[in-house]
Amino acid sequence: MNSSMTRRQFVIGAATVSSYALAARQVPMPTTSSSALQRVLVRADDEIGLVRPEFHGHFAEHLGSCVYGGLWVGPNSKIPNTNGYRTQAVNYLKELGVPVLRWPGGCYADDYHWRDGIGPRESRRKTVNIHWGGYVEDGSFGTHEFIGLCRLIGAEPYLAGNVGSGTPEELRNWIEYCNQPSGSTLAEERAKNGSPEPFRVKYWGVGNENWGCGGNMRPEVYADHFRRFAVYVREFGGTRPFMIASGPNGNDARWTRGFLDGLTGGRPDAIGMHFYEGGGFVDVATNFTVEHMNAQLAQYQLVEDAIIQQRALIDGYGGNRGPRRIGLMLDEWGVWDRIPAEDERKYGKLWMQSTMRSAVAAGLGLNVFNRQADKLYMCNIAQIVNVLQSLLLTDGPEGEHCVRTTTYHAFSLFKPHRGKTAVRTETPDAPAMQPGFVRGAPAGPSPLSVSASISKPGGELVLSLVNPRADADMQIDCTLRGTSPKSATAQILHDNDLNAANTFDQPDRLTPKSHPVRVEGGRVLLDLPRLSVATVTVQTA
Repeated sequence: MNSSMTRRQFVIGAATVSSYALAARQVPMPTTSSSALQRVLVRADDEIGLVRPEFHGHFAEHLGSCVYGGLWVGPNSKIPNTNGYRTQAVNYLKELGVPVLRWPGGCYADDYHWRDGIGPRESRRKTVNIHWGGYVEDGSFGTHEFIGLCRLIGAEPYLAGNVGSGTPEELRNWIEYCNQPSGSTLAEERAKNGSPEPFRVKYWGVGNENWGCGGNMRPEVYADHFRRFAVYVREFGGTRPFMIASGPNGNDARWTRGFLDGLTGGRPDAIGMHFYEGGGFVDVATNFTVEHMNAQLAQYQLVEDAIIQQRALIDGYGGNRGPRRIGLMLDEWGVWDRIPAEDERKYGKLWMQSTMRSAVAAGLGLNVFNRQADKLYMCNIAQIVNVLQSLLLTDGPEGEHCVRTTTYHAFSLFKPHRGKTAVRTETPDAPAMQPGFVRGAPAGPSPLSVSASISKPGGELVLSLVNPRADADMQIDCTLRGTSPKSATAQILHDNDLNAANTFDQPDRLTPKSHPVRVEGGRVLLDLPRLSVATVTVQTA
């Protein structure tokens, strides 16, 4: 995560939006009751690719109260905990299923030295978090604690290595410490620190945002660093490292091309692109206007375009086919709203509420990943607790509240897609995107329309639908080609108020509920109210 992104992009976005609205001005909610027919064509016999569980990956950085006070409260805390992990957070994450968890950053990764976080907690080195608030880290949550959390919630660990201020030796030794079964000094040190069994960490990031907070490098310079570090990223104990290179900020072809041009060896297994949907950084999460919501949600078309274009760019390099194909990852993604200073003072840096708008945004992103399943390897939303578009919100290291956000519930609605095969969908009624729409809120109706994706196992189809409109309900008429529906059930997350949220006082205001759906001939029919995310499970003949 780029610590300068909020200030820089907020200024740019605010200047753009000021031409048509005052910053954070609240406008009346739409009162129209229009209903639009939206056709969806499902081509069940036209397969795209596997919906990898890793598309639902997550990210935890030492930032604000994501780790300390969020995931970790310490074993001596009055807050109910399991060996220091907040029990309610663990239970919620285990229930949802977290396929992969990335740590310790973000910007923090390129200033983190792993030896500061091992050994007896009381003797660990205290360091200053230079990227996020300048507070002192006591090192109590380190490698062993992170692996312990992953095992509790069933996640595959993903460690981001330090390239910006670290050395190849440091990264190489971290891998040996984690993965060597026994016999070496580092393996014996791990055993002495309480883990005789190796951690078998597969995923290793070679730096993070090295175009920004990871060193402000040019792509050619980062390619030199990557080649040097990659020499020492080796297999220990039968666990082959999966190397992830620092990819572009958004759809920056110059970065990707400069990096790939600079590689003469040590190819990465994947490249991690970062793409945040800011929408101008004008409104705080619970005070969005309809215009600014439309501008933010329209950026998901840019996300989909970036995936398509970056995939084509990477594939254009020789030898990038079959088993040696470099994977494309969306290593950080999600909405990034303006953060109230009062919330940061109370709960930590970048603490952000998740609303009905946020859930719609999550649904749009997850639908994109399904539709582009053949082009992606992993996607990690930022972040898992308290920071930005989080799954859970807590009220700090002294507070016992732990709330499932609307984004958590959006992910739960998409969970049935994991491990299935995505197939083609068409939405012929969707309007064309207006030029320049994402840079401001133009006059006239929103160009946003129904978003859909579908996957299939044997005798079942899973269809996810998102209505991002604040001014129109939809009547969905879904025709299936290549299969015949017998029956269907549906779950929906919905609220007419785009700023509605689950709070500490109302933790379950928005939760998925059963929703009417019917089958007629070869069609699936349902009403999709404004601002909603729905998943339909169709039993087929």
